[in-house]
Amino acid sequence: MDHITFLVAVVIVTALAFDFTNGFHDTANAMATSIATGALKPRTAVLISGVLNIGGAFLSTEVAKTISGGIVDDALVTPGMIFAGLVGAILWNLLTWLLGLPSSSSHALFGGLIGAVWVGAGERGVHFDKVVEKVLIPAVASPIVAGVAALLATYLAYKITARARQDSVPKGFRFGRIASASLVSLAHGTNDAQKTMGVITLTLISAGALGHDAGPPVWVIASAGLAIGLGTYLGGWRIIRTMGKGLTDIQSPQGFAAEAAATTVILTSAHLGFALSTTQVCSGGILGAGLGRRLAEVRWGTAGRMVIAWLVTLPAAALVGGVSASVVKHGGTFGTVVIALCAAAVAAFIVLASRRNPVRADNVNDAHEVTVRAAAPTTVGTVA
Repeated sequence: MDHITFLVAVVIVTALAFDFTNGFHDTANAMATSIATGALKPRTAVLISGVLNIGGAFLSTEVAKTISGGIVDDALVTPGMIFAGLVGAILWNLLTWLLGLPSSSSHALFGGLIGAVWVGAGERGVHFDKVVEKVLIPAVASPIVAGVAALLATYLAYKITARARQDSVPKGFRFGRIASASLVSLAHGTNDAQKTMGVITLTLISAGALGHDAGPPVWVIASAGLAIGLGTYLGGWRIIRTMGKGLTDIQSPQGFAAEAAATTVILTSAHLGFALSTTQVCSGGILGAGLGRRLAEVRWGTAGRMVIAWLVTLPAAALVGGVSASVVKHGGTFGTVVIALCAAAVAAFIVLASRRNPVRADNVNDAHEVTVRAAAPTTVGTVA
């Protein structure tokens, strides 16, 4: 415990804060289509998802090892760099949540870390070959694979049930939807909670509390799982609205196909140690499901904005992480405090801005898009 300095403790708390934002940012991945189709009530959906995210955190640590000793050189990383990278990731998560954009929490984390380590340790601190292999290639391939699989599964689902009693088809798929959505939640916990485990493990390695190439201790696994589970239960209603109603009008067979495809891709990648974006995989599955029923069912304007967010996530988070790392590097403890205060101020502003047009469990299915009004309504709702 002598290695756990104040800065290391601050980094661990910040990492768990990112994990919490990851949870509510990505709740839509598992439950948006279940909520949109009425298979589950909103609050029931996020409770199930939160519990299964916690359980999923204990299934594997391969992705955590990719983060703690794969994309950056753990011998050159300092806790200050990791703190700066987490700031970039958290602020990007909050901004895209405010806008209702299902961007990648994973790529926000990778971008923040890469930018911070590059500024703090130089180019040699980043393993760009691993970034390409473990991050960029899966980022391109995974949503395409999930989309194609969901398209084919949707086509087959409608083909197989074409002669069945149409009043019984939605009911049958409803139970399948609950199972498939639960599996996505379990897979999300397996994949995304590990990223925070990897960050905390990297911090402990950089502080000398763990040896190089060490895996995450049990307390790290448990705390990361709990943080992402709590964030998931809070419910990222703004992004749930976009993914459930903004991309396509999802019917039960489509939702089942999208979630089954996403689960397969996420669990396979987690087993192989690929730290892919569950948001991109699930979005690809929903798009594929929309195409599988009818081309016109996809709202391409919303899809286009999502793709733009995907493209700018990693460099945007890297920029914030790099600037933060520069301040921390040259300002020491004072610089760290300045960055922490600035980040807290920006986060508070974003949360207050979200109250101008609150999205909650009771109105999540009301409209297709999330907007931020210029003036606050007379009734102040809860945070979306």
